[in-house]
Amino acid sequence: MTQFLVSLVQAATLAAVGAPTAALAADAAAVQAVETVASESYEQQMARARELATSGRRDAAVALYTSLLERSPGNSDVLLGRGRTYAWMKQWPQAEADLLAVTTRSPTYADAWSALGDMYMWSDRPAQAVEAYGQWQALSPTNAETYIARGRAYRDAGDYAAANAQFDAAAEHGADTRVVNDYKASLMQGLRKPDAVVPEGYRWSARLGAGTIDFSPDRGDWNDYILSIRRHFDRGSVALELLHADRFDTTDNAWAIDAYVPLWTRAYANLRYQDGPSDGVLADQAWRVEVFQGVGNGWELSGSYDHLEFDGSTDFYGIGIGKYTGDFYLRYRALYVAGGSGDHDLSHRGLVRYYYAGNADDYVEINGGTGSNDPLTDVSGRVQSDSHSSIGLAFVKFFAPHWGMKLDAGYGDNIDGFDETAYGASLYARW
Repeated sequence: MTQFLVSLVQAATLAAVGAPTAALAADAAAVQAVETVASESYEQQMARARELATSGRRDAAVALYTSLLERSPGNSDVLLGRGRTYAWMKQWPQAEADLLAVTTRSPTYADAWSALGDMYMWSDRPAQAVEAYGQWQALSPTNAETYIARGRAYRDAGDYAAANAQFDAAAEHGADTRVVNDYKASLMQGLRKPDAVVPEGYRWSARLGAGTIDFSPDRGDWNDYILSIRRHFDRGSVALELLHADRFDTTDNAWAIDAYVPLWTRAYANLRYQDGPSDGVLADQAWRVEVFQGVGNGWELSGSYDHLEFDGSTDFYGIGIGKYTGDFYLRYRALYVAGGSGDHDLSHRGLVRYYYAGNADDYVEINGGTGSNDPLTDVSGRVQSDSHSSIGLAFVKFFAPHWGMKLDAGYGDNIDGFDETAYGASLYARW
């Protein structure tokens, strides 16, 4: 035991003051510390281990906890302390083993369930954190912190409705209103992105849409149609889209795969690949990647890359910033276009969306933009034409749990001297 404590103190001293200085004073310091530690009570040594862990000398803390376990095998307090220290060191298997040992041996030890939940959150296992925090909550039902913790775990697991209920319960149990509002604001990105998050109670959704663009002076209408079937998972979704276009007396068909995938906490990506005819009005091939990251109190940052293949290739680079506040969503996006002909253009676009029914389904939106490549889009959301400026309106309403609709209209001042008026309608179904 004495030799172990000598090694322990030497390790702690090396970490604290550096090897060269420690080497000169190690013997004297070790002897003095051994006498001190050896004479300490169990409570004093536990306090010393906690101080080592919280001050960053975690290897020494683990060593001291291990020595205490040799004297008191299976001690729940010591296992909890060592498990938390392992978690701070990101040594997940060791942390999980210690904390599960505590919860198995002492299932009513609330602090152990709290620590286990924290470890699962830090190691990106939110579903398991939900269960651990649930045990903590059952043991401490009036503690608002249990509801905050479980709400965070539900949020990171992608269950935004359950997270919202937990944050509401936290407020009912006395949590700070500002803290609760911040957490509820962080949910809005997920609650109001049904393609990225499974709609509650549904696994499938479909969309049938049609749109037309009229030109002045007249040069023939453009008509576009889309049928989309989407499969929703616990976190994310994937859709097969069938596209049809009638333009310039030419008819084209294409297909696309469009997916939303979870990344890390409050982040997800939209991935899309489209394949079309080799010499038509739709792109031969097109793909896109857009990453969204929720930050702070309801803010959302995004970055995107789109690549379109026609006779040549065109690349689109976008950055955006959005804000969820109450029943409103506001977004600004800048789009830089690098064409194969050497053209380089920048456009700016913004939108204001109001969820008038207070849910995730129903909203009205106004959007507009300016720039030499400010686009009007077809029903599938892809660039159709280049405009100096444009403005659009949209209205979405779910008139029954399984059925909804979207109506939209837009006007654009085209760079080729044509004014554009666009109309669109979509029917939604989900089951």
